[in-house]
Amino acid sequence: KSEMITFLEKLKTKINNELNPEQLSLIDNSYLHSKHKSFDSNKFHIKLIIKSEKLKNMKKIDAHKVIFSILNEEMKNKIHALEIEIK
Repeated sequence: KSEMITFLEKLKTKINNELNPEQLSLIDNSYLHSKHKSFDSNKFHIKLIIKSEKLKNMKKIDAHKVIFSILNEEMKNKIHALEIEIK
């Protein structure tokens, strides 16, 4: 398995354990940013699509804070950008 797939699975597991969402998809959009000046091939651009009643009932900023705190470690080291879509 590629490091990318393993990494995404690890993120999914973490989010599922904490939030138990109805649905969760993670999309690696890193390739879209490879031309950017600040591009770092060791860091990922991730789009997170999550269906979660729990998050939907929160203010958007609070829901985002919850996700960022779950992925705190990865945000420091591995994730360059995280786009969040809550359904």
